Amino acid sequence: MENLLRPPPIETLEAYKHISADSGHPTVIHSHYNVKIKAHIPPDPPRKEITPAKDRAFYADPEKKALLAVAKPVDLTESIGSTELKDVQLSQLDNQQLDELAALVNERGVVFFRDQDLTTERQVEIFEHFGILDKHTTQNDKKHFIVSGSNSDWRTVSKYTPWPMMEFHADTSFEINPPSYSLLRMEVHPKVGGDTAWVSGYGLYDELSPHMQKLLEGLHAIHTSRLQYDTTIDYYNDSPNRPPIDTHHPAIRTHPVTGLKALNVNIAYCTGFAELKKAESDALLQFLNLHIHSADEHLVRWKWAVGSIALWDNRATLHRVIPGNYPTGARRGIRTTVFGEKPFYDPNSEGRLERAERRVGGEKT
Repeated sequence: MENLLRPPPIETLEAYKHISADSGHPTVIHSHYNVKIKAHIPPDPPRKEITPAKDRAFYADPEKKALLAVAKPVDLTESIGSTELKDVQLSQLDNQQLDELAALVNERGVVFFRDQDLTTERQVEIFEHFGILDKHTTQNDKKHFIVSGSNSDWRTVSKYTPWPMMEFHADTSFEINPPSYSLLRMEVHPKVGGDTAWVSGYGLYDELSPHMQKLLEGLHAIHTSRLQYDTTIDYYNDSPNRPPIDTHHPAIRTHPVTGLKALNVNIAYCTGFAELKKAESDALLQFLNLHIHSADEHLVRWKWAVGSIALWDNRATLHRVIPGNYPTGARRGIRTTVFGEKPFYDPNSEGRLERAERRVGGEKT
């Protein structure tokens, strides 16, 4: 076992304590009979809906003159990732430049920086400018969350734990007020491996047929923390601070700043659709899984290094860490997030491609 690059989690997952005499493989124990899960009592009550302050991007100069006076944007792809913002230290941006950065993130989904001198204290300060700091369900520090990587054999582990932990997601999308902005700053990282991929929610919406767009516009996706709750206790030995919840959010959401439609379904937290029967939900989720994973023209993959930063908009993107074989502890980052608005769908909003075509036709509003 010690020589395995990806040793099985025999010390954590309850399933590995119940080996089948017939197959020699672990057997799954229902969560009601899993001692660790059953014994855990979350200390905090469920969250209630809040109304966050007006998004800082609303205060930005649309031309972003203050930001672009000190930073050079280089787009990695056509669809997503205005990367990098070069020749600039994020720590030195003033409030006007931060507001324009927020607007850029709204438009491009994710913005990257390298060789940054940002401290945790300044990172928290910047995000307090963006809004009310969110607290992850397993977060100990009230102001930031430690992110590691994955070197597990997740395809095997997924047989014994319910949460598809390595899948595309928007951060804690099951919350009543899911996060808007997230920032991850890498403190420790392997030379190879541990990349993160983002895919554009705007692009995912655009690539659907008009009939599929219309179907999803009338549905609510079921976002749940139940699967993550069980897995974080059983597999990670974590202690969630809040009870698990289900929320029903629009399957297509309207971005409050850009007014654009984005797919609001992800594989890690969504289990179905409120208006559909089980078989219908399963079939639609299976299609959307394929849709997300095949949208390479709307995807950007970021190679991290110590001092690198990614700042993204959870309302306009999905992301996932790419698993690898690097040693445990070789990847460590500090993440901050802020609460967003409760997701909504405005039938008068439009897709990004629809807007671009309209403007080509001469309409500018």
